[in-house]
Amino acid sequence: MLHNRRYLKKNRKELRGSLTPAEAELWKHLKGGSLDGRKFRRQHSVENYILDFYCPSEHLAIELDGQVHNHSSAEQADQERDQYLRNLNIRVLRFENKDVFDNLEAVLHEISKHFSK
Repeated sequence: MLHNRRYLKKNRKELRGSLTPAEAELWKHLKGGSLDGRKFRRQHSVENYILDFYCPSEHLAIELDGQVHNHSSAEQADQERDQYLRNLNIRVLRFENKDVFDNLEAVLHEISKHFSK
């Protein structure tokens, strides 16, 4: 089973209970099919990776990146993770946390641009 492996359940639950401010804000606009009727899950795991948000019908992952992702080692890990997910036919969109607060409409528009028609 690729999705939501049991050994990650506790981690996923903890992450859902402690969303970053940017994750909490974006979740308000993704939950319950709010964005073009697409259902998203938060802190959904695929293999060994826990995705911030995942839309199963679109095979689309949304990742919000904070300052920690600006270091070369984190950037390399993000690239490897994104490539691994692409190999599983999952598209990954990355946004900086500040984009959620500074330009939410553009973030939501960019996400919806990746929906199949």
